[in-house]
Amino acid sequence: MKHLTFNITIHAPREVVWSTMLDPQSYREWTKPFMEGSYFEGSWDEGCTIRFLAPNGEGMVAMIARNEPHAFISIKHLGFTANGKDDTTSDAVTAWAPAYENYRFEAVGGGTQLTIEQDMQEEHAAMIEAVWPKALAALKALCEK
Repeated sequence: MKHLTFNITIHAPREVVWSTMLDPQSYREWTKPFMEGSYFEGSWDEGCTIRFLAPNGEGMVAMIARNEPHAFISIKHLGFTANGKDDTTSDAVTAWAPAYENYRFEAVGGGTQLTIEQDMQEEHAAMIEAVWPKALAALKALCEK
């Protein structure tokens, strides 16, 4: 497992960055670099299940491990979801799960320093390293409108 870190400074308050990042409609916009049409189902509330899905309904199933509004959110990835079913126990999943994706929102000079830390399988790391900066640029543009 590889631990990846990404940072961006956004010239908007933490509350704006937080709400833009987690809002269902703006989420679809800033995540386009990962996959056009991606979306989530579920809740960002601590302890709740959330699914990050492609337009075909397949994707990842996770749980919100921590939610400190406007400051920190931790996603505990648990497995895959396909054909309306979650897989959290197959060998393919237990080889990497759980994996964490953490978002830290820090107030800096009238804006927000957003830091993402993500555990990633080695074979997917290069793709994720190429895509996160594009997604963060899209989020920044949405927040700074």
